[in-house]
Amino acid sequence: MVRNRTFSLNIGWRTLIKDIGLTPEDILRRAHLPDDTFSRTGRGLDTDEYIRLWLALESGMNNPAFPLNLVEKVSAEVFDPPLFAALCSTNMMQAVQRLARYKQLIAPMALETAVDHNGILTVSPCWLSATSIPISLQVAELAFLLRLARLATREPVNALKVQLPPLQSVVQAGHFTRFFGTTISQGDKPSVSFSATDALRPFLTVNDGMWQVFEPELRRRLSQLDETASTVERVSAVLLELLPGNEATIEKTAERLGTSKRTLQRRLEDEGETFRTLVNTCRENLARHYLLNTSLPGYEIAFLLGFEDPNSFYRAFMTWTGQTPETLREARRFN
Repeated sequence: MVRNRTFSLNIGWRTLIKDIGLTPEDILRRAHLPDDTFSRTGRGLDTDEYIRLWLALESGMNNPAFPLNLVEKVSAEVFDPPLFAALCSTNMMQAVQRLARYKQLIAPMALETAVDHNGILTVSPCWLSATSIPISLQVAELAFLLRLARLATREPVNALKVQLPPLQSVVQAGHFTRFFGTTISQGDKPSVSFSATDALRPFLTVNDGMWQVFEPELRRRLSQLDETASTVERVSAVLLELLPGNEATIEKTAERLGTSKRTLQRRLEDEGETFRTLVNTCRENLARHYLLNTSLPGYEIAFLLGFEDPNSFYRAFMTWTGQTPETLREARRFN
């Protein structure tokens, strides 16, 4: 499938560039981009232009800690709607799900997310249509996620683990270790991990009303892209938003994805899945997460999963796992 070809830059980039001591016009010239790049509408940057802009920033700063300096200047006032929407989330777990869905609107990348059996949340940038990504850009993407957690919780959150390709100098490694609060490990795939506690730490910036304002525009912009994710992946992401409000119906999901119920059913069938199976799988995975990594009582977990009463949740959990929620939680304590 053809992926998004251009990525929008909002006017906040000018503020960011000035805040780190550079001149926007000079950066655009270094990147061989038009002088009106930050103010024009209707066209963003393609992947090559995006990378050139970043390299121009790196050259202008000439500082091994450059990506951290940039990220630390990020605030709500310079956020593009997809990023501001993340601040409106209830916690980091929900924020990265929203970012994973909308990130490709503003950068040539997607986000891969995973939660292990201990509730550790790992997020990894996946670059689209680009093979040579500057290390500083990879660092910035991971640093932004940590900056988001710190901004939203007003707590000194540290990463549990950070993985990056080999760094150029010990000085760089020292800067990055201090920022992330953990030693940087080497690996081909950049990633940052958060503890279960930090992944579920409440965002003080949660604002469902503002999210309702931003979401329609984000969905409209996303619908203009050729879909890069499978229908199963897209439905699963939407269900994480719908379940707590007891709105996980195929009609509501189809509406969120900008398609009809019949089309959604057909696409799921083409991928060998049904909507009901995906709902149950999502509920089971979330139930295990809440039981193993939080002290939430069963009735609250039932509510978060969209069940009308705790008994329905207990019966469903027995069907999925062959054991009660309490049995799973007790087994975790003994282990």
